[in-house]
Amino acid sequence: MQLPAALRDLDSTQRHTVVASFLGWTLDAFDYFLLTFVILAVAHEFGASKQDVTYGLFLTLAARPIGALIFGRLADRYGRRPVLMVDIVLFSVLEVACAFAPSLAVLLGLRFAFGIAMGGEWGIGASLAMESIPAKSRGMVSGLLQSGYPCGFFLAALVNWLLVDHIGWRGLFVVGALPALLVLYIRRKVPESPVWKSRRHHARESVFVSMRGHWKLFVYLMLLMAAFNMFSHGSQDMYPTFVQSTLKLPAGSSTAFLLTALLNLGALVGGLSFGALSERIGRRRAIIIAALLALPVIPLWTYGGSLLLLGLGAFLIQVMVQGAWGVVPTHLNELAPDAVRGTLPGFAYQMGNLLAAITATAQTWVAERRGGDFAFAMSSWIAAVAVLLALLTWLGPEARGVGFGRHRAARDAGADRG
Repeated sequence: MQLPAALRDLDSTQRHTVVASFLGWTLDAFDYFLLTFVILAVAHEFGASKQDVTYGLFLTLAARPIGALIFGRLADRYGRRPVLMVDIVLFSVLEVACAFAPSLAVLLGLRFAFGIAMGGEWGIGASLAMESIPAKSRGMVSGLLQSGYPCGFFLAALVNWLLVDHIGWRGLFVVGALPALLVLYIRRKVPESPVWKSRRHHARESVFVSMRGHWKLFVYLMLLMAAFNMFSHGSQDMYPTFVQSTLKLPAGSSTAFLLTALLNLGALVGGLSFGALSERIGRRRAIIIAALLALPVIPLWTYGGSLLLLGLGAFLIQVMVQGAWGVVPTHLNELAPDAVRGTLPGFAYQMGNLLAAITATAQTWVAERRGGDFAFAMSSWIAAVAVLLALLTWLGPEARGVGFGRHRAARDAGADRG
């Protein structure tokens, strides 16, 4: 099968960089989503409620802005590549530590620390990839990079399906050490960002100097990413619990795994399709179309009435959710100033995550007030957020195809409203 033109145009080094960035986000998501599959098991072992355990998801998301700021600034100062390697090792070690938590309080503390490390990966990986490839390849690569997130979700589902009955929830977190091996690949195959190397003499500017004139953009991107994260986490985090509690399917059953696999297959199709589409119709239009097309799919997703229709709904909802997300890596990096591209996209993304961190807990609260009706909680949440996301995107700027590095002036002149 022939690669798309946008990927064929990359040389060997650029492909290694894209692969490493994709795998970094995939394995980061893998470690995050392991907890979503064992919420009931953790609650049972520690004698806690499901809502208590979901605070682990909240704390992880809430901590991610701290990591995005710390590791992003380090990446802007010392380079994308070395900081990315340190970050991957750190979140892998913290994931393993969760396996040995003696109480729920300790587990929640470790998930917060894990969130700090997780928060650094996306911004650094995305900037490293986007700064290393031709502008015409950004849309397709953006969709590919963001598809790493559902791939991580799928890997977590697969490992849970194959191993949870044999090694328990603690054993799953031990498996979470695997991402650390990615560092060996990055060290051997991935060079430093050429854009960062060309600006390394400016790397010691403070974040306040670098961000001068761009604070309004940061606030807008933070709000946009809050809507994006409510969209993504609202459709994913409680889905395993919905399958177990509402559909009454055991966590390790083949049917539960199939539904989750269809969900993630849809995410892959959506991310790649809308990422590539954004290269033709613009970043904003692609996001808006994907967000609004989610609305008619919601009834199938949670009220399908049969496994066939529920599977179709799971597939289609993620085509739209991750279709919108597939545009995010290139959209945010194109809008970011060169001097803070390691910091701004990731920090705005993770601050949006902070605003959206209550998603799983809020959905659980709504569901429990309606007798455990996760179908209502999830569907009403996604409907409201899809409209909000489309509106915020329509109101914002766009800088499709803008030059990086020495073309900074062109970036400022090229930013437009689509």
